[in-house]
Amino acid sequence: MKKKLFIPGPVDVSEDVLKKMSTSMIGHRTKEASDLQRSISQKMMKVMYTKNQIMLSTSSGSGLMEGAVRSCTKKRAAVFSIGAFGDRWFDMALYNGVPADKFSSEWGSPTTPEMVDRTLSTGKYDLITITHNETSTGVMNPIEEIAEVVKKYPEVIFCLDTVSSLGGTKIEVDRLNVDICIASTQKCLGLPPGMAICSISEKAIEAAKKVKNRGYYFDLLKMYEYIKKKDHQYPSTPSLSHMFALDYQLDKILEEGLENRFIRHENMAKYVRAWAKENFSLFADEKYASNTLTTIKNSKNISVAELNIKLKEHGYIISNGYGILKEQTFRIAHMAETTLDEIKALLETINNILNL
Repeated sequence: MKKKLFIPGPVDVSEDVLKKMSTSMIGHRTKEASDLQRSISQKMMKVMYTKNQIMLSTSSGSGLMEGAVRSCTKKRAAVFSIGAFGDRWFDMALYNGVPADKFSSEWGSPTTPEMVDRTLSTGKYDLITITHNETSTGVMNPIEEIAEVVKKYPEVIFCLDTVSSLGGTKIEVDRLNVDICIASTQKCLGLPPGMAICSISEKAIEAAKKVKNRGYYFDLLKMYEYIKKKDHQYPSTPSLSHMFALDYQLDKILEEGLENRFIRHENMAKYVRAWAKENFSLFADEKYASNTLTTIKNSKNISVAELNIKLKEHGYIISNGYGILKEQTFRIAHMAETTLDEIKALLETINNILNL
C-alpha cells in the first residue's frame, strides 16, 4: 500500500511531476539547458518576491546554508537558533573555520527582534543567520519584525533559511531585505529531495568578494559569476531531472495562485492546531506556530512508534519528535500539495486508533 506522507519532508509528489523527472536528458552545456534554468529562475523570482539572482544547487538546502555562511562572512557570524536546524547552521560555521557565535532560544520559542537588535548593536558581526521555520519545534519566526531590526544594520548580510516554508507561506525577499534566501525542493515546493535554491543580492556578492577561503563546490561567488558569464550555466553538472520537474511544478504553483496556496497551508495549520489543543497540546507558542508543520506535545504519553505502525496499515505516516524531543512530541506536516480534506482524514484515523 502506498503511504501518504505527513512528515516534514520528503513530501508526496504528484504523479505528473514525477514523470517530468524522467524527461530525456539534454546536454547541460546546451542552449536548451540555459533556457530551462532561466525559466526556473524567472518563476522562482515570483515565488520569492525578488528581483535578485536565483541560483540552483544539486544538494540539499544544507549545502547552500554552508555556502552562505562560508562565502559571505569576513568578520564574524551571528547564528540564531530555535532548534536543531539553527544548531546545524552554527556547526557549519565552526567546521568551516568561520568565526561565529550562537544565540539560542528555548526550544518552542522564537528568535525575538530584541535578541537580534541587542546582538547586532555590538558591531561584532557582518552576517546573521535566521531559521524562518524550524521543523524540530514547529516554530515560525516573526520574520517581519526581525527584518525591521536588521534593516538598522545595512552592513550586515541577512541569511534566511526558508527550507521548510518557501512555497507554503509568503516570504517577500526584497521587501524584507533578505540577502540570501535558501530553500530546497522536498518540502513546500512539492518535489523529490536533491536540489536547493537560493536568491542572492548584489550586497552579498560584494561581501563574498572580500572573503578568501569560500570553498569550492558551494562558493556562491563562483556560482554567481558563472551564471552571469555563461547564461544560466553552472560550474558543476546540475541535476537536469530535478530542473525539468521544478520548471513544471512552478507552473502549477503559479497556476494555483500564490495567495491561494498560502491560504490553503494556513487553513490546514489552523485545523491541525485546533485538533492538537483539543486532544494533546501544542509544543510551540501558538503565536509563533508554523503554517507548514505542527509539533504536538505528547501529553497523553502515547507510543508514537506504535501509532505510526497502525497508521501505516491505513496508508499514513506521521513523524516522531526530532532529536531530544523524540516521543516527547510528534509532528504532522501540512505542506506542498496536501489538502485540508486529506488532513481531516488523517486526524479522523488517529482519533479512531487512539479512541479520542
